[in-house]
Amino acid sequence: MRRARVTGLAAAAAAATALSVLGGGVASAATGPGQTPQQQAANRAAGTAGTEAGNPLSSAATAAGVCADAAQIGTTEYIYRGTEKIASVKQFYSAQCDENYGYVWVWKSFLDKNIDFDLTVGVWSYERNALVGRKDVFGTHSQEFWGNAAKTVDECTSGDGTMSIPDDPQQLHTRTSKRC
Repeated sequence: MRRARVTGLAAAAAAATALSVLGGGVASAATGPGQTPQQQAANRAAGTAGTEAGNPLSSAATAAGVCADAAQIGTTEYIYRGTEKIASVKQFYSAQCDENYGYVWVWKSFLDKNIDFDLTVGVWSYERNALVGRKDVFGTHSQEFWGNAAKTVDECTSGDGTMSIPDDPQQLHTRTSKRC
């Protein structure tokens, strides 16, 4: 009995060590690691300002109804105009609200060109083959865009962003990694 207990404790310790080294496991579209203490501090320090990393406390996030605990899940992808990187696209997940959000941050180097553009942001649902939580903005020159809340946490999803620039022949689009 004593030997089995020691072995069980050793196995539990080994599992805890593996989790601390590997993280909490593979996150699905409905889960994520949450904000790190460093991210929480950075978001609080930014206050209501938007950030490239995605501040769920920003005034744009608050206006879109983003929950304060939202944290990025999946990859960051980029929208290119030719070879120029002009925006980043991300997907966020809130455990508190059980919602996903699309996010687009337009880079200052593009904004400095004073070109108005149309933008669409949301969460792509592979099950629905549709953009959920879609938000469209027309004739804008803003930098930070949050999609509306997407009740897609039980689905495979990606963050999705599209920019349309006057006189450009086609829309510029990207999607983050698929999360299931």
